[in-house]
Amino acid sequence: MKFHKLFATAVLATSVVASSVMAAEITGAGATFPYPIYAKWAQAYKDVSGNSMNYQSIGSGGGIKQIKAKTVDFGASDMPLKAEDLEKSGLIQFPAIMGGVVPVVNVEGVKPGQLKMTGKILADIYLGKIKQWNDPKIVSLNKGITLPSQDITVVHRADGSGTSFLWTDYLSKVSPAFKSTVGSGTAVKWPTGVGGKGNEGVAANVQRIKGAIGYVEYAYAKKNNIPHTQLQNRNGKFVQPSDASFKATAAGAQWSKTPGFGVVLTDQPGAKSWPIAGASFILVYKKQADAARGKEVLKFFDWSFKNGGAMATELDYVAMPPAVVKQVQAVWKKQIKDNAGKAVW
Repeated sequence: MKFHKLFATAVLATSVVASSVMAAEITGAGATFPYPIYAKWAQAYKDVSGNSMNYQSIGSGGGIKQIKAKTVDFGASDMPLKAEDLEKSGLIQFPAIMGGVVPVVNVEGVKPGQLKMTGKILADIYLGKIKQWNDPKIVSLNKGITLPSQDITVVHRADGSGTSFLWTDYLSKVSPAFKSTVGSGTAVKWPTGVGGKGNEGVAANVQRIKGAIGYVEYAYAKKNNIPHTQLQNRNGKFVQPSDASFKATAAGAQWSKTPGFGVVLTDQPGAKSWPIAGASFILVYKKQADAARGKEVLKFFDWSFKNGGAMATELDYVAMPPAVVKQVQAVWKKQIKDNAGKAVW
């Protein structure tokens, strides 16, 4: 009898150990831009594998800080790090998903996709030069729409943000005044407006404040039913944000020729291109102190690349093209190693 009890206890202990080995949890932190799709991928991945991916949507700046501090298994940023910064920190980066940033407004009587905007007008609004919705520059673009004599309230990100990087990078490209006054970056000194933390905070402020304008990732605009605008692209065409216009933007990207895959997809040529698009990047260490955890991170993104395309489209993101995925995985095999120098992938 005692033997059977001991045997049962040993079997139970073995099962607990086995289940703890099989059920892994990896952690990541960073950009709010890709949070909706990462959350969806994480749930689907857990359903099929039993393994969890816990992602903190804290902004690109926070994600970079946390991976450099080694408090997470991977960081995420919508602003690609430069090759010298990656080398200095012992990191590699790869693109995981693409999407678009859109202007959103709260103007009475204006429907989603109805209002037309240009980059120069957006820059002047964010510089505080255009202050009312019935400004002649806005009215002349939008004949047939009655715009109110209402003050414009600018809403911007209050935290370090890759979404802000894409927004300010675009405005700096189309407006010399914006470039010299504000410039581009994850965090800048805004001349005017109110801040919101994360895409969620900007979306909430735009919904709350009459006459507001802000910028968010397209999925947030759709999810919260906030009117977005059309935007004139580099070819002079007014386009709507969509899966097709985001794909058109990314079509000519030179991923393999750019160090660290650091392509910035703003103000790209093409009649159908959306002007403010970008990839969201994952940051991991070349040398993995815990090879098993490092491999789990790669397994999650490998699964997402192979199985997450339909989910990405559903949320108005653009999956990475298969050719780019092959390039990314070649870098995994070549550069990510354990303490003994053995390839993790």
